[in-house]
Amino acid sequence: MYTFVLSTHVLNPSFIVKSCFVKRITVLLGLCLSLLGFSFVTTNDRIFEISKNIEIFINVFKELNANYVDQIDPGKLMRTGIDAMVSSLDPYTNYISESQVESYRLSDDVRYSGLGATMDIVDGELTIMQPFENSALAKAGIKAGDKITKISGLSTKGKSIDEANQILRGVGGSGLNLTIKNRQGKETEYNLERTNQSVKNVPYYGFVSEDIGYIALTTFTQAASKNIAKGFKELKTQNPSIKGLILDLRDNGGGLLREAVNVSNIFMPKDQLIVSTKGKLEENDKEFKTIGNPMDLQIPLAVLINKKSASASEIVSGVVQDLDRGVIVGQRSYGKGLVQNHKEVGYNSRIKLTTSKYYIPSGRCIQSVEYADGEPKDIDDAARSKFKTKNGREVLDGGGITPDLKLPAPELPDVITKLNDNHIIFKFVNELVDKSRDTLPLEEIAFTDFSDFVTFSTQAGFRYISDITEEMDRFEKASEEKEYYPRIENDLNVLRDKVKSMEKEAISEYKDLILVEINKELASRFYYKKGEIFATLDQDSEIKTCIDLLTDTAKYQSFLN
Repeated sequence: MYTFVLSTHVLNPSFIVKSCFVKRITVLLGLCLSLLGFSFVTTNDRIFEISKNIEIFINVFKELNANYVDQIDPGKLMRTGIDAMVSSLDPYTNYISESQVESYRLSDDVRYSGLGATMDIVDGELTIMQPFENSALAKAGIKAGDKITKISGLSTKGKSIDEANQILRGVGGSGLNLTIKNRQGKETEYNLERTNQSVKNVPYYGFVSEDIGYIALTTFTQAASKNIAKGFKELKTQNPSIKGLILDLRDNGGGLLREAVNVSNIFMPKDQLIVSTKGKLEENDKEFKTIGNPMDLQIPLAVLINKKSASASEIVSGVVQDLDRGVIVGQRSYGKGLVQNHKEVGYNSRIKLTTSKYYIPSGRCIQSVEYADGEPKDIDDAARSKFKTKNGREVLDGGGITPDLKLPAPELPDVITKLNDNHIIFKFVNELVDKSRDTLPLEEIAFTDFSDFVTFSTQAGFRYISDITEEMDRFEKASEEKEYYPRIENDLNVLRDKVKSMEKEAISEYKDLILVEINKELASRFYYKKGEIFATLDQDSEIKTCIDLLTDTAKYQSFLN
């Protein structure tokens, strides 16, 4: 091991301003020497670079503290430097200060539970958007649309979702006192128990055509593989002549690594390498193989992914692609192939840092290599390294999983986005549910009275204003500043009238898609995530593409050869 002595001018008297600051620098120097303690595994040039740059950093810190015109908070200044340092790496490497540890623990520790519902701010009030199935909320009869006015006696007025969650989260099994205002305005106090309840990982499976099965996996939580296996077994029992299976991993942000391996094992042979982790230290290098017998090695697979499919979803879809076990359909995935660990760094602070990367059977890493605003950035295929699948097909690394069959990302029309942003469909379904006396079978939920919705949206004060109108407002303001407006006023008014006419017709123009959104919301009220998925199956163009692919054997095989 090498030993280094920093230059003595680092601690010259002008630096020692207050005793507390001396302690800070002593700690900093200790950390520096600790850092150099592992240098026996590095080259001399690297050791020199570490020593040199630490000394420069301390000298800059010293001069700022001693000579900057305003008083500097040493802790704040150091935090700025640390944040800048870790942000230059990847979005998952973070410094957690002593004051942040508790809130971070509540948000990151699976032992801590929340409300068991999705929430949003609607008309300035904290509102239940959807209780989870079998949650304490659902069992207590609390419904979507109800307002949380108090949490443990504290008013929620003016609080954000994040602030409310900080109060709501706690140890599973602990008590939670809520004051709920129902949709009729009546307030009731509830004493509930926090549970680890979450959305079902396999909320729906069924047939989307006569002989094509479908399974939706929302997250890789505990027993995800068992639930998929159960659903797949029931599908094969219902129709022994099943010709293909769609595995839907869209919007699936990942979860447990072992569940990714076990899900793959349903369609992969025993002892098959699924994923390996590799890092700087040998102790982080591990291999994960299937350990059980598969359920089916032959059935044609179509795996649906999109830009929100990440981590474990990318392992499963990447393995299916690398081993030519099925066809990947949709949009390029997120690109999260990193493993994080926590390290204590003193004074009750810690750092969550990336220690290794995931590699799938072809040898490629699914991690994105470029970021913009903390999000993975698409890079050109020409800049990505090439690998080969089992059959010799070319695949790329450095940016998630690229589908074999690429589809444009589905986008809702702007008018529907604005209806949802203003919670118009949500409020309308609240009224439908209040008027409903019986729970219909899932297959019979089919709202069709569109004129009723149009009337409601008008009475609710909704007026669709398109992006074109907003752009015209900016254009008009700019033209007035440049004194062009008098010459174009008439033409601009004619254009405004045409756009307003189009905006009035927009709701009717997208009648069919709005009805799908209404029925999706309505079905979710009674059947939760299962209902939401079922209500959209017939209108899902990506699922239709998968059905066509799996029923055309020649086309399916052409992607794998």
